[in-house]
Amino acid sequence: MDKLNQIIKDDTLSLYEIISSEQGFPAAQEDATLRRFIASTPQTRAISNDPSIAGTRYTRRLQEACANIFRHFDFGLEELQTVVVNILRGALNFGLRDALTDAYGWYRHNTSFISAQRAREDSDPESWHITEKGYRKMFFPSEASLVMGDVVATGTSLHYALNEIINAAVTQRCGFRSIVFFTYGGNKAEEIFQQIDSRCRELFPAYDKTYVIYMEGRFLVPDINTKLTIRLTGTDLLRGGALMAPEFVESQYESPAYPLERCVIYDAGSRAFWLPEYVADVIDYWRQTYDLARHGVTYQQLLHERFPELDASRLGEPDLGQVCFEQIDKMDKTFNG
Repeated sequence: MDKLNQIIKDDTLSLYEIISSEQGFPAAQEDATLRRFIASTPQTRAISNDPSIAGTRYTRRLQEACANIFRHFDFGLEELQTVVVNILRGALNFGLRDALTDAYGWYRHNTSFISAQRAREDSDPESWHITEKGYRKMFFPSEASLVMGDVVATGTSLHYALNEIINAAVTQRCGFRSIVFFTYGGNKAEEIFQQIDSRCRELFPAYDKTYVIYMEGRFLVPDINTKLTIRLTGTDLLRGGALMAPEFVESQYESPAYPLERCVIYDAGSRAFWLPEYVADVIDYWRQTYDLARHGVTYQQLLHERFPELDASRLGEPDLGQVCFEQIDKMDKTFNG
């Protein structure tokens, strides 16, 4: 069982290291080859709780959160050896190139790009394959530290892209020293990086550390067996049953809508870059939920289904239909008014 060991706490950032019970708790993990963290910031809590934060309001907040983590935690990065690698297009949400400048004043770090877009298999909607993969511009110094970010559900795009990035470094006769990865995601992220960390150690003698930083929580990804009335398998990031920062859990009591959101991030690409699709997705969820309310489902029943760990008494007994109406109205007025 994983637990959290808090290593940074102030008004702008709480940073927790994820410690496995067999590793000991709260022992420091500086010697671990793969270090896992959960970061909680005012910006990422707002993003996760309020889907009306979208477009540049969303990406700027995420960039600010990443910059603040860079300021507070030493990843051992050096300007001329650091390469921001963007897996298109999810990585662009995080603004890591500018976040490094905001945190350190750097302007000489480099940026590379690789496309890796997943799609569902026609024969099996629960399986995925890579479709868009034709674009790449990747260049590395002799011993690079990679800084990356992406939203990870199934990990299909991430797994493909990371292996292609390593292959490019081998072709260029370069090496890696470390990887720093920011994510809204589930545990597939660290499963993939366990494999990547091992591969990097085999190929690159100077390889030192892999860092995975989850924003607000390591969330669960539903499959066809997940008992939720409304869910998008292989895509949603669920609160219920997840390992989350205490600050994020506490923030759920600020609004009755927060713990009922279908996903902590929804579709990150459209949320940042194509708002009509994103807004329609969020409104569609709340309309489906309103239909549940019309057929007799109460707020407390849906809360128990989606986030049973919360203390329901602290949220009272809101009218589920009214919560849905307010969310739909807010999205409509924010983006269509």
